[in-house]
Amino acid sequence: MNKKIEIKNLTVNYGNKDVIHNLYLDIFQNEVLAIIGPANSGKSSLLRSLNRMMDFHPTAKVSGDIKLDGESIYLDEDSTFLRRRIGMVSPLPVGLPMSIRENVLYAPKMAGCKDQGELDFIMEDCLKKAALWDEVKDRLDGLATKLSGGQQQRLTIARALSHHPEVLCLDEFSIAIDPVTTMKIEAVLHELKKNMTIVMVTNVINQAKRLGDRTAMMLHGSIIDLDSNDRLFNGHVKDTRTKEYIEGLFG
Repeated sequence: MNKKIEIKNLTVNYGNKDVIHNLYLDIFQNEVLAIIGPANSGKSSLLRSLNRMMDFHPTAKVSGDIKLDGESIYLDEDSTFLRRRIGMVSPLPVGLPMSIRENVLYAPKMAGCKDQGELDFIMEDCLKKAALWDEVKDRLDGLATKLSGGQQQRLTIARALSHHPEVLCLDEFSIAIDPVTTMKIEAVLHELKKNMTIVMVTNVINQAKRLGDRTAMMLHGSIIDLDSNDRLFNGHVKDTRTKEYIEGLFG
């Protein structure tokens, strides 16, 4: 498989606090990599490092290297283009306080797109890919903040897709979402995987099992286990703490 992202010797600190230590990880083209582990294991910091969101944290210090398609993400001082290539959906996604239409078109307009036909195509395409079009097509000018929680989840995915990202990062995206909506979102991700790489942090073990091609177990800022789902969730673990976490003995 082709490597999409290569992480080498990644270390992340907040002030004097180490949250990731000398981490190495390869992420492959068109795979879903699930990342599991208890709170404060460094999972979200790892995701935010992939598209340099850590640049905005005043006390964060990042060392090591991350390559996207073989090139360091740090070569360009301006990380704006990188964040178009690597989209991010936050743990508690909500619609921006504007219309559904403007939520999806915010990024393309900021990037300078003015052609109304192209904007209309982007909006419909992204909402369809996020399995939301049929539910909102008759109220596109309504406030996004009035959508249900599950609909806002899918709207944030549509908004991330408007960048045409090559990688989509999802940080605990199904927290407090009902099972029916979770199934819709998971169906969306299965479809999106055909055209992009997906890295997802989840606290739901069964979700990692259902969606991931591989799963990584993080603990205390390190990856202690990484294997295909067929192996990892069938007892082939390198560290007994992975098995204990999967079985709910801690977390």
